[in-house]
Amino acid sequence: MQTKFIFVTGGVMSGLGKGVVSSSISKLLQLSNQKVSCVKIDPYLNYDAGTMNPIAHGEVFVTEDGGECDMDMGNYERFLNQDIPKSHNITTAQIYSSVIDAERKGEYLGACVQIIPHVTDEIKNRIRKIAEEEQLDILIVECGGTVGDIESLPFLEALRQIKVEEGSENVIFVHVTLAPSLDVVGEQKTKPTQHSVQELRRIGIQPDVLCVRCTTQLQEKTRKKISMFTNVTEKDVLSCHDVKSIFMVPQILFEQGLVDLIFKKFAKVGYVNASENWDEWNRIVNSMESDGDTINIAMVGKYVTLADSYVSVNHALKHAGASINRPVKIDWIDSETLNGNIETLRKYNGILVPGGFGTRGSEGIIETANFARENNIPYLGICFGFQLAAVSFARNVCNLTDANSTEIENETKNPIIDLLPEQDDVTNLGGSLRLGANKINIQENSMAYEIYNSNTVSKRHRHRYEFNKKYLESFNKNGMIFSGESDDGRRMEMLEIPSHKFFLGVQFHPEFNSRPGFPEQSFKAFISAAGMN
Repeated sequence: MQTKFIFVTGGVMSGLGKGVVSSSISKLLQLSNQKVSCVKIDPYLNYDAGTMNPIAHGEVFVTEDGGECDMDMGNYERFLNQDIPKSHNITTAQIYSSVIDAERKGEYLGACVQIIPHVTDEIKNRIRKIAEEEQLDILIVECGGTVGDIESLPFLEALRQIKVEEGSENVIFVHVTLAPSLDVVGEQKTKPTQHSVQELRRIGIQPDVLCVRCTTQLQEKTRKKISMFTNVTEKDVLSCHDVKSIFMVPQILFEQGLVDLIFKKFAKVGYVNASENWDEWNRIVNSMESDGDTINIAMVGKYVTLADSYVSVNHALKHAGASINRPVKIDWIDSETLNGNIETLRKYNGILVPGGFGTRGSEGIIETANFARENNIPYLGICFGFQLAAVSFARNVCNLTDANSTEIENETKNPIIDLLPEQDDVTNLGGSLRLGANKINIQENSMAYEIYNSNTVSKRHRHRYEFNKKYLESFNKNGMIFSGESDDGRRMEMLEIPSHKFFLGVQFHPEFNSRPGFPEQSFKAFISAAGMN
């Protein structure tokens, strides 16, 4: 089978929305009964996203098989409603590590190892391997960064070579660029797009399609001017203007004929608009525009200055709200600012504490969990939010006033949260956490069992610390139960307070399993409880 390739590049600046464009193209093709998947290329020297600052780079998305990946991988999964493995996130460090390892083993037979062909060959091999192993009709590959970045050049060269080797009938280049509108002029400007395409052509790539980001729909005169100066036909210059929801982008691209364009360029026959697929997708998209009473959620975390730090949590809350026809408004609150201001949380219908690491802002989170408990406000704590909810309960209910996590205070006399035993000898930070999907056993006659309606679930993890089981009896006696544990019985995975309206902590990250139209169960239960508050 001959897999077709669509390569998505970007120019002018980062953050234009290459991930959304890639996801939207893949969704359109999936709706057209094509077997598709996505790959994200990240041209940085980090091996993966695991050690990157979420305030600078957005959340670390964890795959089912334990990859710490770029946040765009989450977009792919949410649009396609399918799990994507960590091999689909390719970084410069991974490529160079493989090449250097091969050189050390003598696999290049004494050759002088160079960017071309050895690095570019490794890039091409990885892309082709995914296509072959998964037997894909079409593979969409998003090249991170912007055209002209030094670090992106080997990847762009590899993609250029693939088009030459596979033939132009099997490869499409989609370039995402910008047409800004200056308030003082009120005219869509084409120069950023012109210069971006010129740079792309300079390195040997002629784009087949332009997706032009703009605040309002691309004007016809703008489209004609872009076409003239980029050597792209007018019908292949598409408007990617602002819409209410990113899940509306496939529709606006479809209306401009993108699917027909792709099928014609690929000379694919037998394309039919699968109306039943579209009916289901439109139902999901329309559900995201809820018209019920707003549910106000306080998200108390450490990385709130960038909303993308918790992008999967944000989406999961919106998915849950859509499932009960209630819009969800999220206020991001820095846990460091809560000292002396805890009463500000009283106005919210629910409180969520997402994942995090380190000491900064921890006391604010501990205080938040206690406030939610004392005031019967629905509470959902994820990973760090689970751990510090346990610390809060130990201090304020079990009378262990000096309770803490050893991550925060290494010498605490009451280590409610302690290092995973297998982490004792770990020295490398990258890729060393407990990662990926793990099985969890759920206690019957618990809120957790009601939420998941099952004795077992499999959820994704990303943590280095865990609840200390020596305190289990004290917690149970004082009214907090642990309703979920790992499959080997070694780790506590879920906590709850049966007497509370809704108080749930989970060691795993349920947000990574939430999809539009298919909300993750704990989020739906939390939002439902908050909606009654």
